[in-house]
Amino acid sequence: MPERPSSRSPVITIRCDSMSQDMSQDFKSLDIEEPILKAIDDMGFVEPTPVQVGTIPLLLEGKDVIAQAQTGTGKTAAFGIPIIQKIRAPGKKPSALILCPTRELAVQVSEEIKSLSSFRDLNVLAVYGGASIDAQFKALADGVDIVSGTPGRVIDHIRRGTIDLREIRYLVLDEADRMLDMGFIEDIDYIISKVPKDRQTMLFSATIPPEIRKLGERHMYDPEVVSVSEDEIVLPNTKQMYFAVGRKNKIWALCRVLDKEKPKAIVFAQTKHMVDIIERRLTSYGYPAAAIHGDLTQSRRERVLSNFRSGKVRILIATDVAARGLDIEGVTHVINYDIPESPDVYVHRIGRTGRAGKEGKAITFVSSNEMHLLEAVEQFTDQRLEQVEVPSAKGKARGPVRKVLDFDEMADIFGMVRFELSLNSDDVSSKVDLSDFVASRARVSDITIGHITIGTTNSVVEVHKDVAMKVLKALQQSNFRGKKFSVKPLPRAHR
Repeated sequence: MPERPSSRSPVITIRCDSMSQDMSQDFKSLDIEEPILKAIDDMGFVEPTPVQVGTIPLLLEGKDVIAQAQTGTGKTAAFGIPIIQKIRAPGKKPSALILCPTRELAVQVSEEIKSLSSFRDLNVLAVYGGASIDAQFKALADGVDIVSGTPGRVIDHIRRGTIDLREIRYLVLDEADRMLDMGFIEDIDYIISKVPKDRQTMLFSATIPPEIRKLGERHMYDPEVVSVSEDEIVLPNTKQMYFAVGRKNKIWALCRVLDKEKPKAIVFAQTKHMVDIIERRLTSYGYPAAAIHGDLTQSRRERVLSNFRSGKVRILIATDVAARGLDIEGVTHVINYDIPESPDVYVHRIGRTGRAGKEGKAITFVSSNEMHLLEAVEQFTDQRLEQVEVPSAKGKARGPVRKVLDFDEMADIFGMVRFELSLNSDDVSSKVDLSDFVASRARVSDITIGHITIGTTNSVVEVHKDVAMKVLKALQQSNFRGKKFSVKPLPRAHR
């Protein structure tokens, strides 16, 4: 490799939206060698993504690159393919080091690079805390070409003298903004101080804040910045939609999707507690489901992910610990059981499906009081999500789950629920008359009764949600002046 210049020139920015005309090209046109093309074909990749089109040629030329790309845009292959191609023969000491913020991502990156290098005789190793360090000692001693690891465990190996970084020629900082958020920048600086200056450096990050640019200035030479257009943030192969469903009926809606579509799905919830609740409910109904979150042991997490990859588990329930870095083949659905408060988290989540040219589906459960979060997602992605109905159950549904009346979801901002009565202006003489009838039959205070509309075909009565069930049961068993009538709660208008 030629000696690097010591001076740094201004960063050059290349936006991938300017390359849209190149998206019809295949991987072969990127000057990728045949063994890697065969591996790409075996992995089912159809065509290069914008970030791959933008970065692979630059990296094959030997340039330092800063790539701004969300999770789910194919960034692992974007840096993995050039590294695999440029390592001409296996060696005893590692030639490439990839730093990742989490152990899940470190494992994921190593697995994808192993697949991409399946027709090259290269050794790939993931090093991270929580796994046997003795096994890592042995693998490093036997010889490793590419190391994917978390900063803490890499530093541990450096201090123990069990990893030799003197022959590193390719350095990758993956999800650099997340490593910044997690306080790893000093660790990264320390690790880079142990790596030869004569190297190629690649930095991949969902965002490029000033601290990341400074990191690039400190450790990179004449880097070119490849930025995926915001138009490409949400994958075009992912169909997005939402269900208007409240908290009490989310498990019902989830089961209907699982019964109807038989997906390989990742279900995201906001808290570890909720993840555990969903897992218990689904497994009790017989669904092949498992949970993953930060409280699980590393061995348990690895077993869950292995079972999900193999298909033994079809439904993975996860907190956002899995939103970044997980790249599992064949995920057909992402289901946001809880809509995230941050739109960029939504983008990271749905990036788990619709990959490698395959179609995916993202379904978000949205309650009445979460509509503002949905609007924030739509504004961020510049895309209006389609509201669809929860699939109906045909035949016997699995488990005892049934849809329940959710008066919290039906109530307006004042807590009032509307009931439609099949009584019209010929049956009811006045609003007061109907109000007194409801109050007396249901034995509720008249202050819990709101606006009343008497029409030519039916009437609508508002009652407070706290007494709604009591009113419904009482009216279902009543006659109005000898006339039998029907009563049904009306849904709240969401948009």
